[in-house]
Amino acid sequence: MNYQSTRSCSGAVTSAQAIAQGLCGDGGLFVPEAFPAVSAEELTKMESENYQQRAQRILAKYLTDFTEEEIRECVSLAYQPQCFPGGAAPVSTLRNGTCFLELWHGPTCAFKDMALQILPHLLTRSLKKINTGKKALILVATSGDTGKAALEGFQDVPETSIMVFYPKDGVSPMQERQMRTQEGNNVSVCAVEGNFDDTQTGVKLIFGDQKIQEHLAKKGLMFSSANSINWGRLLPQIVYYFSAYCDLCACGKIKRGEQVNFTVPTGNFGDILAAYYAKKMGLPVKKLICASNANNVLTDFLTTGVYSRNREFYTTISPSMDILISSNLERLLFDLTDRNAEQVAGWMRQLRETGEYKVDGNTLAKIRELFSAGFCGDDETREEIRSLYETNQYLCDPHTAVAARVYEKYRSKTGDDTQTVIVSTASPYKFAPEVLKALVKGSSSGDGFEAVRSLSGRTGTPVPVPIAALESKPVRFSFSCQKEKMSEAVLSLVDSKSV
Repeated sequence: MNYQSTRSCSGAVTSAQAIAQGLCGDGGLFVPEAFPAVSAEELTKMESENYQQRAQRILAKYLTDFTEEEIRECVSLAYQPQCFPGGAAPVSTLRNGTCFLELWHGPTCAFKDMALQILPHLLTRSLKKINTGKKALILVATSGDTGKAALEGFQDVPETSIMVFYPKDGVSPMQERQMRTQEGNNVSVCAVEGNFDDTQTGVKLIFGDQKIQEHLAKKGLMFSSANSINWGRLLPQIVYYFSAYCDLCACGKIKRGEQVNFTVPTGNFGDILAAYYAKKMGLPVKKLICASNANNVLTDFLTTGVYSRNREFYTTISPSMDILISSNLERLLFDLTDRNAEQVAGWMRQLRETGEYKVDGNTLAKIRELFSAGFCGDDETREEIRSLYETNQYLCDPHTAVAARVYEKYRSKTGDDTQTVIVSTASPYKFAPEVLKALVKGSSSGDGFEAVRSLSGRTGTPVPVPIAALESKPVRFSFSCQKEKMSEAVLSLVDSKSV
């Protein structure tokens, strides 16, 4: 299995090279040359397997330059019980039959743990396989959860250093504290005076800066990424869609071969793209429902075929989706255009130069067949948090609430009663002040940890251990920079003794 760029069909590389490099030299994203199939018989076998065994099956189909033992070791280290108490990716079914795929039971209480606990193991082995003799400097742009999950995953991992950029005032107080208190000798955190799109664009520009790359090479370093632009980050996310389906079959919620829908809250399009890839591999998926907040650029695109970032940017109570440039959409377009790299490169050039592009009618027709899309604002999000708790005693975070409300709208509009799984992406305690306000109108929650204690006391739900431990941790990072100065921040890190 080799990988190529979404913007050119030349220069195929192994999975190890794709994972180590992160981003293609032409600015495109690595994609597999083909998608392996999972048969109905194999899917049936997976019902009786645990999450680790399911992950081994899926990853082995793509990481053909890794040995079976290497993949087993990576999976075992990533999804061990102490990292995911009670098991990874459980499906919770409410009294009304609604199913939630809970992806936040890992060490940072967000779905990013599902990929970022295994990526360090894949990356370090990839570096050895390509034998460059260089250490990896991992750059990350985060809208909230990726940053902490990446920092946690790469903490003190040999032969790596990691620098995370996040938008100042663009993440929740708990997300910011998680990053600023991060332990480890190889980690660095910097706030950017701008929004997430500014931050993400800055990181991509640094990746493509030849002079910076040459400077790194002299220091024995190479860039890599822990964002979902890295194939090693996206691949593990495919696993939990298969796992959820197998769990539903095993408990009798659905029959083998029966189709399901997935509703996914997403801003950068990575999480829902993984579901699309699972469908391509043979998972019986009927509809993929894309849920957005007020930054509804994806809703507009998936319904009209016009992608435009030339719009007002909103800071919402679901900050991880406060994104106007959805990087992983490029991978979907590459696939739906029958791998037309020239066409995709043209659209991405238009986006860069004018802020928008429009796909052709054939591509739009394929999109509409596969996807449905919707969005909701903060008021509706709060209403959904309150409704889920009052009617089902189910406590969820704002991102999950966005998905739940969008699904309600979809079902009401279409009448589609296909069994649907709502992807739950974060613990409600990461956004305790907003969740508490949703439950108790007009409540004043004080600081974040006071809200955590109040939320737990009111609902009788336990505070996740990683959240509770944050209160006593000292703040280590308070750096910030202008978006134009991000490259200088990276060079400063490279030239210091901390890399």
